[in-house]
Amino acid sequence: MSVHSEIKKITTHVLQNMKFQDEKISMLTAYDYSLARIIDQAGIDVILVGDSASNVMAGFETTLPITLDMMIYHASSVVRAVERSLVVVDMPFGTYQGNSKLALSSAIRIMKETGASAVKLEGGSEIQESVERILSAGIPVMGHLGLTPQSIHKFGTYVVRAREEEEAEKLIADACLLQKTGVFAIVLEKIPAELAKKVASKLKIPIIGIGAGAGVDGQVLVLHDMLGITQEFSPRFLRRYHNIGEEIIGAVGQYIKDVKNNDFPNEKEQY
Repeated sequence: MSVHSEIKKITTHVLQNMKFQDEKISMLTAYDYSLARIIDQAGIDVILVGDSASNVMAGFETTLPITLDMMIYHASSVVRAVERSLVVVDMPFGTYQGNSKLALSSAIRIMKETGASAVKLEGGSEIQESVERILSAGIPVMGHLGLTPQSIHKFGTYVVRAREEEEAEKLIADACLLQKTGVFAIVLEKIPAELAKKVASKLKIPIIGIGAGAGVDGQVLVLHDMLGITQEFSPRFLRRYHNIGEEIIGAVGQYIKDVKNNDFPNEKEQY
């Protein structure tokens, strides 16, 4: 029997047991009450309130513009919908880099005002102090290495990270450091599959991949991408499980037609 099937509420401890028992962890993003409720009922293990809300919900080009207040709004909407999944919230750009006191106060606001279970931070050794300070308050932290979208202007591109030996070695060192510091899991984004597999086998904590191959402990995708709500984003790692975007266009088109032709509402649809 799978670990998660008999669990009423997913916790960081449950995720650790899933890794020990070789049960893959499923993770998706959500940013609002309605969709979070649906994917929680479907049985998703982890819901990430991602700073990808900046792109998906607010229409910004990068994840940088989204504010702490915006993330708290999205996260509290999601938490109200969820009964079983572990809810993790991205700390947005500028709320933890280079200032561990700000990092702690930002993390405390997220936990107090949303009711979420954990926060996620991008980076390795350069954010160690912030991670330590957040953990000191008893707040669980998920790490994020590889392609770190908040650093887009530093790298100037969203290409695969850690292909070169030096960067790969730093990624492994950062992953080990994050584990030693006390994070409960790490997301690896858009790195070579062999490297991700190496990290997952080396570390005791769960490693969740996005564009990092099958040799990790779980997978995460952006819900709007895998459902085909967003159409313009189609990297190699993305599998579209549905094309809701086209279905919505069709449904709205039919509604417009029915309204124009006076077919809606009919006799049964009025008082």
